[in-house]
Amino acid sequence: MRFRRDPLDGVEQLIPRVYAYVAYRIGHGPDAEDVTSECFERAVRYRHRYDGKRGEPLAWLIGIARRLVADHRPSAWCEYDEELHDLAVTDDLSEDAVRRLSVQAAVSQLAAREQELIALRYGADFTARQIGAQMDMSAHAVEVALGRAEERLRSALGRRLVLG
Repeated sequence: MRFRRDPLDGVEQLIPRVYAYVAYRIGHGPDAEDVTSECFERAVRYRHRYDGKRGEPLAWLIGIARRLVADHRPSAWCEYDEELHDLAVTDDLSEDAVRRLSVQAAVSQLAAREQELIALRYGADFTARQIGAQMDMSAHAVEVALGRAEERLRSALGRRLVLG
């Protein structure tokens, strides 16, 4: 009998990275928490199907999360609202919260492919090679496309953006 690695070993380190990916795609909050939870529920249910030869556990989990994000229907109250952002700026929320709202708004203006690239790079903390494996692109193509997406984000934010 062959020993199979449990893809959920070290789950404590995997949860924040999956959540960060999901949050880049659909925004922070209850919807991202629900999608992340569903991702791990499916992972537990289908852990016997994990094949370590096809990639690392995080890549497998992000693959599950990508499918869940694609099927996600946002709660109306969780959608980005320009008026909410303006209110946040005037009510002296922490700089981090305002930055997060601004980045979320800018990311939502990108094309779907660019949103995915940003989420995989800065949410899941994937390398260009890992992103390429997820999106069927070469590492070089990922780097070029990611650079363009980052430039669009900087432009949308109207200032120098430091991601990750």
